[in-house]
Amino acid sequence: MFYKFMRVIVRFLVWLLNGNMHIHHKERIPKGNYILVAPHRTWWEPVLFALAASPMEFMFMAKIELFKNPFLRFILNHSHAFPVDRKHPGPSVLKTPVKGLKKGELSLIVFPSGTRHSSELKAGVLVIAKMSQKPMVPVVYQGPLTFKGVLKREPIDICFGDPISVDRKTKMTKENETKLYGELEEAWDKLDKEQNPDFHYVAK
Repeated sequence: MFYKFMRVIVRFLVWLLNGNMHIHHKERIPKGNYILVAPHRTWWEPVLFALAASPMEFMFMAKIELFKNPFLRFILNHSHAFPVDRKHPGPSVLKTPVKGLKKGELSLIVFPSGTRHSSELKAGVLVIAKMSQKPMVPVVYQGPLTFKGVLKREPIDICFGDPISVDRKTKMTKENETKLYGELEEAWDKLDKEQNPDFHYVAK
């Protein structure tokens, strides 16, 4: 209930602050729940992706430090967030989202690169996809890379791609990981070119 209430508030705020967001190829999203996978370009992407893919509700990872603040902890706990200790990630980093996905009620938003300024893809999303047997749906953000640009009402485009599945029998060898990473990167690149071939991400 809280999630739905916050989504209405946030949707209004996004319209008020920018009012220029466009969603493309939502028909590619499969039935049931899934893992929304994106390259990390801005800190506000998770919010926009969740809005773009509604009415589906999403789980997401949040650094454990945010849960130390009582006010933030209340919001995060009621918004399907779960804490992750980036310095000492434990089994819960995989078990929590897999368990949530298997229930079938929530989807997951994840950024395999981990941070906005990292190009290293993490194997975690592949393991989650394999263990949960839920498809990965690639998605890209094209738009302002500074919040100032958002407030200037520069156009924002959210583009969804075709689902990518990981077979339960697939062994997570280095070779298979590289192959699957390649599929994700190719999907993101295809979406970027499909939406706007002149868009180039530059880390801020």
